[in-house]
Amino acid sequence: MKKTHIIMLVVIAVAIGGLIMMSVDFSTYDTIQSAKQKQGKFVHLIAKLDKTVPLDYDPAKNPNYLSFTAVDSLGGKAKVVYLNTKPPELENSERVVLKGKMQGDVFECSDILLKCPSKYKDDKKQLEKAVVESK
Repeated sequence: MKKTHIIMLVVIAVAIGGLIMMSVDFSTYDTIQSAKQKQGKFVHLIAKLDKTVPLDYDPAKNPNYLSFTAVDSLGGKAKVVYLNTKPPELENSERVVLKGKMQGDVFECSDILLKCPSKYKDDKKQLEKAVVESK
């Protein structure tokens, strides 16, 4: 092989490696306290909805405004503002993953992912029942 071919193969391999590294999300979950220290930077939080504080959502007034209080596993609290429609089953979710930025004491959320393992409990019971019956 010519030297130019080897150099081209190395350049292609480095380019493919670079594209793969850019496409992988290496983000970790932050706490509310660590998000406050990273003002303006995009972070992921895992939290629970604080059910002692009511949701601020009025679809008749503004369907693209939702605010609520989130509590992380360490007890940190923050007001969350989400400028989109309220996700269904938000109140029933055990945990939520919030993606966004901390601006002062307010977490400006760009995406909410609901974590609701209770939704799968019936399927797990059915699976266990089927396994027992098949023996």
